Amino acid sequence: MPKSTSTSYPFWLGGVAASMAACCTHPLDLAKVRMQTLKHQPGVKPNTITILRATIVESGFRSIYTGISASILRQMSYSLVRIGAYEKVKAHLSRDGRPSTGKLLLGAMAAGGIGGVAGNPADVLLVRMTSDTLRPPEQRFNYSNALTGLVSLVRSEGLGGLFKGVGTNTFRAILMNGSQVCSYDLFKSSLLGSRIPVIDYEIRDNLLLHTLASCLAGTVATTVCAPADVMRSRIMSQSGGASPIEIFTHSLQKEGPRFLFKGWTPAFVRLGPNTVLLFVFFEQLKKGWSTLTS
Repeated sequence: MPKSTSTSYPFWLGGVAASMAACCTHPLDLAKVRMQTLKHQPGVKPNTITILRATIVESGFRSIYTGISASILRQMSYSLVRIGAYEKVKAHLSRDGRPSTGKLLLGAMAAGGIGGVAGNPADVLLVRMTSDTLRPPEQRFNYSNALTGLVSLVRSEGLGGLFKGVGTNTFRAILMNGSQVCSYDLFKSSLLGSRIPVIDYEIRDNLLLHTLASCLAGTVATTVCAPADVMRSRIMSQSGGASPIEIFTHSLQKEGPRFLFKGWTPAFVRLGPNTVLLFVFFEQLKKGWSTLTS
């Protein structure tokens, strides 16, 4: 792990960085959710480009930002809590020296679980808003934005509707924080001080290091989280009372075990850049905060 500093960062800083990243990658998130929730059709293999193209042709360019309000709400709940809590845990563990990888991983997973619960309502809204046009008109939710969507969700499904799929979502959040945030720190510490032989360059704590570490972390996170991500999207997009086991069994029978990695490519295309932007923005915000408070 990189050496800790005495600088204390605001708990919300990670949420702001994640929101900035989400604004850049939201169209990719929309494509990923739509791929995961599309009904299986033999011989039809939608991809990120075809989904985004069809969305633009059908509803105009602005439609690829459908659900952006829910995305920002998600980052300012889910990511704010998971990153903020991890930073606090990491600072606490670092007081007596460099913490072990196991302790950091457990801390990251615990922080991710808390963030998953905190961000579940926004996650439900995001999945529904980005996949709504795939439904028949009479079955659409028609949320105009995240706030009105929250009100409509509670009115139609009660408070329980806010936590639809919370078990799967929390499990995914645990995997995400462990595989993304913790692995970023591990890759960052491993790469720091190493040399690139072709150009004889020593990697320092700069933009190059942050980009390389976050690219590797994004690859790990996409692969680890793919099955839980698919299940989460399918559970949250349902308005009926099908259980996760029923959804899993039905999908497995219809599509085979490969359905668990359906949408991996758009998930990586989205999560890779999102992870890079998240940590680049986060590192820059931390540097800016240190400058302001020094």
